[in-house]
Amino acid sequence: MICNLKTHRYLGAVAISLMIAFPADELAAGEIAFSDWTHQRFSLLGGNTWRQQGSELSVESDGAVSLLWQAVPVELRLAQTASWTWSVEQGVPPTDLTQRGGDDRNLALYAIFVPAESVATAERQGIRSLLENPDVRVLIYVWGGAHARGDLLSSPYLGARGKTIVLRPAEIGQHDEQVDLRADLERAFGVSDLALVGLAISADSDDTGTTIRARVRTLQLGSVANID
Repeated sequence: MICNLKTHRYLGAVAISLMIAFPADELAAGEIAFSDWTHQRFSLLGGNTWRQQGSELSVESDGAVSLLWQAVPVELRLAQTASWTWSVEQGVPPTDLTQRGGDDRNLALYAIFVPAESVATAERQGIRSLLENPDVRVLIYVWGGAHARGDLLSSPYLGARGKTIVLRPAEIGQHDEQVDLRADLERAFGVSDLALVGLAISADSDDTGTTIRARVRTLQLGSVANID
């Protein structure tokens, strides 16, 4: 991986602060609490019903769509991995996740990245402006759609800034997930040395007019990315 000097200096400083703030044996357990995440609606009326309960987030979506989002602390911006448990009791039918306006999905976890030189700007932005930032790159891990596990799809909303990675097709059940953020960045965008600045979770049932009852638990960021 080739980084410019500015990127090396930024990532090196973050790595040092991460090691100071979190001893090595605690890095893999860097849990992100569901507390005070910001609710972003996409219309004046409606939206999902979210309940933030520390290690657990639940959502009820009745023909609606919205997301919660949270900025990532500086000491976790070099996270290598993400893991979580999610479950779906009721869900939407299979859809085409590449179709704008027809891409309902049970749950999606957004990992939002920017280059080191864009971090200061990103820190001042809300989620709408952040997702429109031309420097942003977004990995969207999805449970839903009529696609196979591991499929890499173009986002119908973010263009070249976002890629969807299918983890589960449309179904109900419960699953534990672990993803390699840096490997997925490389696969999706050809670069892996970006700073993780935000996380978001959405549920989307507005196009099919159906119902979602789902939960996400124990969301963790772990390991320090290799900056060499």
